[in-house]
Amino acid sequence: MRLLIVEDDPGIVLVLYRALATLYTVDTVGTSARAMQKLTEHPYDAIILDLNLPDSPGLKICERVRTSGLTTPILVLSGATEVMNKVTLLDSGANDYLTKPFSMDELKARLRVLTRRPGSSSKSRHRLVVGDLELDTIKHLVQRAGQNIPLRRKEFAVLECLMQNTGMVVTRATLSSYAWDDTDDSLTNTVDVHIKYLRDKIDRPFGTPLIKTVHGLGYKIDAFKSSST
Repeated sequence: MRLLIVEDDPGIVLVLYRALATLYTVDTVGTSARAMQKLTEHPYDAIILDLNLPDSPGLKICERVRTSGLTTPILVLSGATEVMNKVTLLDSGANDYLTKPFSMDELKARLRVLTRRPGSSSKSRHRLVVGDLELDTIKHLVQRAGQNIPLRRKEFAVLECLMQNTGMVVTRATLSSYAWDDTDDSLTNTVDVHIKYLRDKIDRPFGTPLIKTVHGLGYKIDAFKSSST
């Protein structure tokens, strides 16, 4: 998959490149003009976009990208001191955002989520498997040990996000961004409630739990035994 990083701080660019170059083909640019040029040269699976660029605000790039008809997912990076209305970000065409400083694991998880959403240019796996649990994103079906498990839309989305990141911790913010298109702290309890619903349906009836709580961080799903609950 191909990733475009639009960031003018050389230090941040270096850190991002080193972390992501083993997972993606990474191109980097430092201005909005170069970003728009690159987008005409190559199809990208995702864009990492800094809000403060020397020639144009990052939000203007979001608007220009969407006006051009491109549906490439955009992950915005914003400084901790910046006051940015989430609605403004989404209205401008951004799909998600992270506030600096951020965890690189969190960034990678957000990218995995974005590049597997409908509308991204990558071809996502439509069949996800963890142990005896299977999820089909096309048929919208979930089975465990061959038994069909009916899930509501948000339950399905939360489970899909976890299974896309099998064995890795997924924060509540990432889950809420994927299932509700929002990272508002008020959704924390909503995420926890939906995790409980999922456990009632796909864990407890089968004896072996797959969904684990990683205290202070979030949740993960895998088929290995763990002391986490």
